[in-house]
Amino acid sequence: MGECKGHEGTIHEISFSVPSSPQVICSCSSDGTVRAWDTRNFKQISALRGSASQEMFTFSFGGSNGNLLAAGSNAQVLLWDWRNSKQVACLEESHMDDVTQVKFAPNQQSKLISAAVDGLVCVFDTDGDIDEDSHLLSVMNAETSVAKMGFFGNMYQKLWCLTHIETLSVWDWNDGSRELNLEDARSLATDKWNLDHVDYFVDCHYSLPDDRLWLIGGTSAGTLGYFPVRNDPAGAIGSAEAILEGGHTGVVRTVYPAAGTHESLGQSRGIFGWTGGEDGRLCCWRSDEIAEINKSWISSSLVSKLQKKTKSRHQPY
Repeated sequence: MGECKGHEGTIHEISFSVPSSPQVICSCSSDGTVRAWDTRNFKQISALRGSASQEMFTFSFGGSNGNLLAAGSNAQVLLWDWRNSKQVACLEESHMDDVTQVKFAPNQQSKLISAAVDGLVCVFDTDGDIDEDSHLLSVMNAETSVAKMGFFGNMYQKLWCLTHIETLSVWDWNDGSRELNLEDARSLATDKWNLDHVDYFVDCHYSLPDDRLWLIGGTSAGTLGYFPVRNDPAGAIGSAEAILEGGHTGVVRTVYPAAGTHESLGQSRGIFGWTGGEDGRLCCWRSDEIAEINKSWISSSLVSKLQKKTKSRHQPY
């Protein structure tokens, strides 16, 4: 459909997340910018910059008035008022290494959580004039470099953290307590299906109606499994409830579920979700219920063989 050109370095994150502007896509990059693009004409409409040597690894929109944009950089969390592109804060004392994730809490928009390569997960209050002395509320220590994090629970009071060494921890971020710490998450997941060893984790997915969290693990050959996570150290990871195979031929890097947080898994117009991988493929996965009418697709190479359908195994055509 089109391309948005302008970044001069690796693009680390993209999302349709600008408040009340569904046609705008945002992206952040190693070139030190967070940019916004209009997908109707693919033109750049804004660019926020840190200092020249900074990389931007992650960003999030929020704040009590919805006017803040936070970004994670080299040992810094930067905040702008995105309506006037003015930088309102630079938090540089809380992290000692690259900030890999920043996220505003879904039901407490003034609270910002950041996570970094230094293993620290920080909670900030972004109301008023922001400074670290009075606005850093708490610090949790994941003890190893954090790759991804996200909120879950009926009040979004819980936080899941995936690390660069493929461990999973679960926290109550309001009181800073760690409720689950799975250092052997890969082998626990591997034991819960009869396929190859789970080599890495891509993401987690939370469904609010079901109040359930799934850990999404993958094999080096490109098969994915959705493993339910329970707050019970004895049986923290359950048997795979969905398996995506036959689409990718290498490591899967990203999963985009068709069902949002407010829907049950797989309940979205017959599409289960999309995945992208190191094989250069973008795969669309169908839900089993309407397999006959809505065929899935794989970019750049079509798989024409009709696979045998089994319950909860999602197969592309």
